[in-house]
Amino acid sequence: MREQVVVVMGASSGIGRATAARFAEQGAKVVVAARGEAGLRSLVEEIRAAGGDACAEVADVTDPAQVQRVARRAVTEYGGLDTWVHAAAVLLVAPFEQTTPEEFQRVIDVNLMGQVHGAMAALPHLKRQGGALIHISSMGAKRGVPLQTAYCASKHGLDGFLETLRTEVRREDLPVSVTNVMPATINTPLFDQARTKIGVKPVAPPPIYQPDVMVDAVLYAAEHPVRDLVVGGSAKALILGEKLAPRVMDALMARFGFEAHDTGEPKPADAPDNLFAPLDAYNTARDGFDGSAWPRSLYTFLRRQPLVNRIPLAAEALAVAGFVLKPLIR
Repeated sequence: MREQVVVVMGASSGIGRATAARFAEQGAKVVVAARGEAGLRSLVEEIRAAGGDACAEVADVTDPAQVQRVARRAVTEYGGLDTWVHAAAVLLVAPFEQTTPEEFQRVIDVNLMGQVHGAMAALPHLKRQGGALIHISSMGAKRGVPLQTAYCASKHGLDGFLETLRTEVRREDLPVSVTNVMPATINTPLFDQARTKIGVKPVAPPPIYQPDVMVDAVLYAAEHPVRDLVVGGSAKALILGEKLAPRVMDALMARFGFEAHDTGEPKPADAPDNLFAPLDAYNTARDGFDGSAWPRSLYTFLRRQPLVNRIPLAAEALAVAGFVLKPLIR
C-alpha cells in the first residue's frame, strides 16, 4: 500500500471519505476529488494531521474534462497512478410516477456516466504500469429495489459496463484489474443528502453496515485482483435470492420493500439535497445509524480469505448462513 498512488472520486463524504482516509493511514499517496470543496479541504487536513499525504481536486464526475484533470493531478503530483476508486453517487427515493425526466437523467449521469468518465480517465495511466480500477456499485446492480428506479437502473448499467470493459482489458492482456464492489446498506450520509419524495428521510433495506466493512473490501481489491466483491452477507443473500427465485424476490419486495425505506424522520420533498449541487452539511463518513449499524460482516471477511475464494459454493452458503445468524455476529 505504501507504494501506491490512489485517486478516490466522491471523497468528500461517506464511503469515499472513509476509503481515502484509510488508504492514507496505510501509507498511500491519495488524490481526493468531489464537487464540494469544503469537504475535500477538511479531509486533506485530517489526513495530513494524521501524518498522511493527500491533495484535493474539485471535480464534477458528469464533466469528463474535470475527471481527466483529476487523473493528471495524480501523475503530476505523485508521479503516477496505481488505483482508481470511484465512489461518487447520488440517490433519489421516489415512486417512478413522481420522478421527472430531469431527475432520472441526473442519477444516470452521475452514477453511470460518472463511472464511465472515471474509467476513461484512469485506464490510459493504469495500463502503463499496472493497477486497479475499483468501481463502487450496489446490491441494486443485481436486484431492483422499490422507490429506487433511477438508482437501480444506473447500477445495473454499471454492472454491464464493467463486465464488458473487463473482457476488453483481458483481451488486450492489460495489467489492470477491474473490480465491481457491491455493498449492502452502508451507514453513510447518502441518505441525508438524498432527494426524497416519500415524506421522510430514506434508508435502504436492512441490515445497515458501518463504512469500515466497505473500506476493508476496497483496500483488499487494491492489493488483490478480484472480479466482484459483494459487501455484507445480506447483500449476497439478496443477490443469490434473485438468481435462484426472482419471482419470490418480487413478492418480498412488493410486501416489504416500500416500508424498508421509512426512518420515521420527516423530510419534505423540498428539503436540500445533493442531486444537482453539493451539500456542505454532511462532510462525514458516517450517518446517524451508529446504534443499529453492524461493525463487521462475517461473509465479507471470509470473501477476503484465499481458501474460501477457491470454494465458491462454500462462500455462497456462508453468505446465507451469516445473514440468518446475524444476531450472533454483530
